[in-house]
Amino acid sequence: MKKTQTILYVDDNCFIREEAIEYLSLIYHNVLEASNGQEALEIYKHNKPDIIITDIEMPIINGLQMVKHIRKEDQKTPIIIITAFLNTDYLLEAIELHLIKYIVKPVSNYKLDTALELAHHYLKNNEKRSIIQLSHNSYYDELNKVLTVNNQIVPLTHNEILLLNLLCHHTNNLVTYNEIKNVIWYYEENYIDSLRSLVRSLRRKLKNTLIHNVSGMGYKITITT
Repeated sequence: MKKTQTILYVDDNCFIREEAIEYLSLIYHNVLEASNGQEALEIYKHNKPDIIITDIEMPIINGLQMVKHIRKEDQKTPIIIITAFLNTDYLLEAIELHLIKYIVKPVSNYKLDTALELAHHYLKNNEKRSIIQLSHNSYYDELNKVLTVNNQIVPLTHNEILLLNLLCHHTNNLVTYNEIKNVIWYYEENYIDSLRSLVRSLRRKLKNTLIHNVSGMGYKITITT
């Protein structure tokens, strides 16, 4: 059964756009298309799509400029950005615009499916924060697993992401040693030294003392913003 949400797909490359539209039409009843940001804004204004997928580099109005226009009045519609190469400046701007996913071309059906799954998750839970302000100069994008400190993207290891996700899901509340073990070191008994090392590494990257140890019990992240 096809999904009922309306999708807007924006790309100036007609071949790529037609391929994507053909695939998306197998999944959704209503798929709209535009070849540039200006055309997309007109379609958005009259149709209010549930999910938007857009290329960045386009004539007239590019993808990020288009999203900025939309975000002036709409902070909730899930938007997925597509680009030909990974650009740190674009990624930082994408985080500020509360985008769901940043896809690097070539765009495969698998990449689209993964991004759309995130978009649907967001639609079901749109009351939850996707961008968490950890401090005055640090933010964590839960959906895309991206940490920024002083407007710089900070690379995270797999275990650092798992720990930060867990702590952020329990903001200002204790996460016990056992809860952390079950997420990161389920099959290991001697994990305490590894946990302490992981916390030290994450604290260095956060450049503050947000993560606090509760002696003999576990850790919590304290956010007052």
